[in-house]
Amino acid sequence: MTLLALAVALDLLVGDPPNRWHPVAWIGRLITLARAWAPRAPDDLALYGTFLILIVAGLAAGVALVAQALLGELPGPAAPLAQAWLLKCSFSLCGLFTAVELVRGHLVARDLDGARRQVAWHLVSRDTTGLDQDAVASAAVESLAENLTDGVVAPLCFYVAGTALGGVAGGLALAWAYRAVNTADAMIGYRRDELEYLGRATARTDDVANYVPARLAAAALVAGAWLVRESAEGAARVLRRDGRRTESPNAGLTMAAMAGALGVTLEKHGHYRLGAGPPPDPAAIDRAMRVARWTVALCVGLAALALVACR
Repeated sequence: MTLLALAVALDLLVGDPPNRWHPVAWIGRLITLARAWAPRAPDDLALYGTFLILIVAGLAAGVALVAQALLGELPGPAAPLAQAWLLKCSFSLCGLFTAVELVRGHLVARDLDGARRQVAWHLVSRDTTGLDQDAVASAAVESLAENLTDGVVAPLCFYVAGTALGGVAGGLALAWAYRAVNTADAMIGYRRDELEYLGRATARTDDVANYVPARLAAAALVAGAWLVRESAEGAARVLRRDGRRTESPNAGLTMAAMAGALGVTLEKHGHYRLGAGPPPDPAAIDRAMRVARWTVALCVGLAALALVACR
């Protein structure tokens, strides 16, 4: 539990390191390199993609194990601080909220082009050049809700599970294996181009890995909505009704719950429409961030309790 508390404190105080020093960026470079070597035939691509995700996840877990052992040899308080930093880099709290706040700031300043750029750089992979203000605000709230699973709850779940099975080393290894799978999914999963077969195994692996965390995150979001006096009833209702309307079996759960909590519609044209009501505006983004912060606090608290119970 001490390591988790230190990791959260480091995230809130320091934030994320620059990309050139971030392990997730290193994983991304490895995937980009492997993608350049991919064969062309669909069957070969599918097999190559399966080995790719196994190797990348295994390598991430192995490096985490070695790093944890080496960092544990540092003198005095440097060892737990360095290990906490390793754990912290597997999730992102401050970075997620900062990215959403930047989008909101551009929208308030009526700088639509700047808001589009911030959404594209930090939050979504879709083309944002033609999005209007409503669509940009919706994309920001959607990404905030979805990343509660990918960026926070799932890494913590795997850290807790790994710690229960193999101590701190096991927790860090599983957290980083998940981070590698999720990074690969963001880069090559659920594609509809020449990479469709390459990312098929990655997408399925990410779906399985996020199945439980996504549902925990959605339940926590309903509770978070109640804590900040948003509509917990609406969050639960829209979660049940719209949570499976996205292509991914997991991504729509937290997005639907957030839409219901705020009483807005979150829409990606041609793909899904979640909730009922007007599209979000900057005020709705503020409300979404309050819900998300309390959701994160609940999940971190539950993870800490689970780690205490594992002792």
